Order: sequence, then C-alpha cells, then structure tokens
Amino acid sequence: MILDFLKRCFLWIVLVSIIGCQSDDDTPVVVEETENGFWLAADKGYIIEINDGRSVLYNVNSVGCAILDDDFKTEEFAGLQLDLVNTNELIGTSELIASDIKFIRLENQNEFCLPDQIFQTEDPKINFDHFWNIFNDYYAFFETRNVNWVQYKNLREQVTSENFYETIGELVLLLNDGHVAIEDEENNIGIDAGLPGLLERLNASLSGDLIIDSGEDYDKLYNQRLEVIALNYFRGEFEVDESGNIAWSMLNSDIGYINILGMAGYSSDELTEIQTLNTVLDRMMNDIKSSGVSKLIIDTRFNGGGYDMVSVEIASRFVDQERPGFSKKARLGDSFTESTSVSVTPKGDFQFTDDIVLLTSPLTASAAEIFALCMKDLPYVTLLGDNTYGVFSDILVHVLPNGASVGLSNEVYSDAQGVVYEGVGIGPSQENNIPLFSNDDFDEEKDSGIDRAIQLLSVND
Repeated sequence: MILDFLKRCFLWIVLVSIIGCQSDDDTPVVVEETENGFWLAADKGYIIEINDGRSVLYNVNSVGCAILDDDFKTEEFAGLQLDLVNTNELIGTSELIASDIKFIRLENQNEFCLPDQIFQTEDPKINFDHFWNIFNDYYAFFETRNVNWVQYKNLREQVTSENFYETIGELVLLLNDGHVAIEDEENNIGIDAGLPGLLERLNASLSGDLIIDSGEDYDKLYNQRLEVIALNYFRGEFEVDESGNIAWSMLNSDIGYINILGMAGYSSDELTEIQTLNTVLDRMMNDIKSSGVSKLIIDTRFNGGGYDMVSVEIASRFVDQERPGFSKKARLGDSFTESTSVSVTPKGDFQFTDDIVLLTSPLTASAAEIFALCMKDLPYVTLLGDNTYGVFSDILVHVLPNGASVGLSNEVYSDAQGVVYEGVGIGPSQENNIPLFSNDDFDEEKDSGIDRAIQLLSVND
C-alpha cells in the first residue's frame, strides 16, 4: 500500500489573516492593519509572501528557495485559524492538528528568498543541492534510521539529468521511512521510501500466488479479507458511516466489533470534520450501549492514517478518565521546537471502558498509530496483531526547483512515558503476534486476528 503523502501535505500549508503594524512614534496614532509582508515558519521551512491579497508560498533550505505555490489561495486550505499574538507573530491553530504553528514576520525579503535564490531549473546539480539540504535541514530521523546523510553530499558531482531520480531515489530508500516520498507527475516518477520494507513485512507469512508484488496484488488481498470479515463473521449485517470510514457490528451477544478504516474524510469540509465525526461516534456508541455487549474488538489493521485529532476524538469514547495521550515536537535546526502534550478526555454520553482488544498491523500508519498511542496503556486494552508501520510525523512537503515534490518526516512523537516508536511501531506481546495476511487465512477464509481476539475476550469471562 503506497501512502499518498500529498493528501496530507496541507497539514503544514497554512492560512494567513490580517495582522497589525506598530508605530515607533510615542504619539498614539491609528495604523491601518495589513497582511502584506513575509512570514516564516522556521521549523517547516515555509515562507508566505502576502501582497495586497495575493499570496505566494515558498519553501526554503540552506542553499536557496523554491516556489511551492505561486497563487496560494486560503480557501483551499480551510480549517486552520491564525491569531495575531503581536505585530510580528502569528499562531496557527486547528481542531485537526495537535500542535500550533508559529509564524514570525520577516523585516524584508532579503533574509530569505532573494530573487536570485528562487530557483526554477532542471539543472540536476542544483536540484540535488536542494534535495540534500531539505533533508539535512529538516529531517528528524537520520540516527533512528541509521543513515549518515553527510557522506552522500558529494554525490552531487556524479549527478546528471539521466541519473538524477535514480540517485536521489536510492538515497531516500536508505531511510526506509513510509513518510518519505518523491513525486514528479510530469515525468511519471513516484518513489515511496517505505514501500519495500512494508511489502517485506506484509509478505512474511505469504507464499506462492499470494505474494504481493504490486498495488493490484494488495487490492485483491485487501478486498478478500474485508469480504471474509463482513460475510463470515457478521453475515453481512453491520453499520457503516456515510464516509465509509467506520463500520461496526456485533460478533455475538457479548462481543462487539468496530473497524476504523481511516482518520480523515468524515466531512467534505475540514471545518466540520470533528463535528461530523462526533455525530457518527454518538450513533455508534449508542448502538454499542443498547446492544449490551461487555467486550469489544477495535480493528485498525487497514487504517493508513489522517488527522491526529480525529484519532484523539475517537479515543475519547474509550477512556475512563482524562489520561495523557502523546507528545510531539518538530526538528528546528540542531534542536527541536517546544514539545506539545495531548491528553485524552472522556467525551459523549457513554464511554466503553470494559475489555477491549485493539488489532494493529503494518498498515496501521500515521494518525492510526496516534490512536494506538492513546489506547495502548489503558488497563482494559490488549494489543493484538502485528507492529504498526512506525511512521508518526505529519509529512512536511517541499518542492525542488524542477517542480518535483519531496515529502519527509520532521516531527518526533512519543508516548506518555517519553518512548519513541518511530521505525519500530507499536505492537503486541509475542504471544499475541498475529500476521495480517497468511496463506492459511486465505485458504480457510478466516481471520486469525479476529479469532484470537475472540479467544482472549472469552477467557476473561
């Protein structure tokens, strides 16, 4: 499964509203507020230039600047609100984003993005310089991924137009990071740095014709598995929200089942995403309460992520009291931004706090892993399945001077105890390790994860 990093890039593309100017004159004067100017989010390498209502979004690194969007329209990125802290600082907040984004006014254009620094060129050496420095400036996990990035800087001298994508593709593949990708639509280039490692994990218990070698192979197994769950375990009787993101049903009179397939897309408008989600959650929790089930299976094995705060909202329906969820910080130079901590508080008229089995897999990624962070330490929750993907950061997107997009991880997430699961994922104890796909499951049209969950929950009777 190839994670589409561009669908999430708007988490870091922000909106700008009206800001004020101040006077150095001691005499009180009325100054017309203006949004014109340059604003820098240093940890993201983003600069927004506002000029009489027209906006240009740049991304910067140590060797220069490129235009990310030359006609940046705020209405295309709804959901984030910007508040003026003072004349020189804006703070962006959103219901969907776990941490604020800080923008500082630049006095003028000279500090970044000088006209002769704004590159639009196919020159492979200039593009390599930008590529290497984007990662060198903002990527957070060289040590975690055991990659000495500095030693590859000299590859610049070997880069040509013919081998450019081959060269940078080999470098990002070293990172084995599912939130690192390169995409050049014009030249039909798409490189997912985490895909080889993900396929290796998914194929670990498969053989023969079931080996996944392509997206079509994956889609076939994915659809077969969901069909087995729907028909063999629930006889086709289940509820699903309008977006198709959550399905729920009853396995029997005592055990309920929830499948959370995504952490985004509950509404077509990001401004109403949380509101729409909570309407769905109210309906689902009412069904669970009225069913009288005392045990629950929550399945996130096919969940590729979405918004962090969607995960927190869902987790709020399964906590007995306010509990710490996770913390996050972003790389900023040789250090990090101030850490943001997020707690999970009970919400809704009913919270299910009896025995829960949480199913995870290598496909459980990004915001779905945030859900696992919020749930894993609850005393009534047991993890079962396989380790999650191990890619927690929101994806930072920059463009190269040739127009290609580059996505990378620049945030570090940790659990309530400060443990970082990047690269390894969150997983169950050894005795509860069940692969997502296996030959036996497909041959016998069963789901060993659900079978094991039922067994665990039945033992607790």
